[in-house]
Amino acid sequence: MSSIITGSRIYCTSGLMKLLAFRQHFRTFAKMASSPKRAKLSGEERETSLSALKAAGWTEVEGRDAIYKEYMFSNFIQAFGFMTRVALQAEKMDHHPEWFNVYNKVQVTLSTHDVGGLSLRDVKLATFMDENTKA
Repeated sequence: MSSIITGSRIYCTSGLMKLLAFRQHFRTFAKMASSPKRAKLSGEERETSLSALKAAGWTEVEGRDAIYKEYMFSNFIQAFGFMTRVALQAEKMDHHPEWFNVYNKVQVTLSTHDVGGLSLRDVKLATFMDENTKA
């Protein structure tokens, strides 16, 4: 059996590995507990959320439980600034968009992969995007 000495403590490596695994599991659980719901939108949530997003220009992706929107900006710097603001929010949410950028155009597709479709996380990120197109 191997061991690791840290300060005045000695850990056997298998015990240390169990401790590290527990810490990682706890962090993952804590992040999930504090994040928006990770479940597909219910019928009522879907109807309410998607109607508001469709009014803002989002469309449903054919053959997939996802939404899509194309943003146009005056130039590349504005498009890149938008993507930077969204990237910071997406990282906080641990929910990252599928997107494509050429010059002043940003195309975005949102879906929650671990639930296999749209969730409140997509609605929240789409709303954030719409609110942050100017700045």
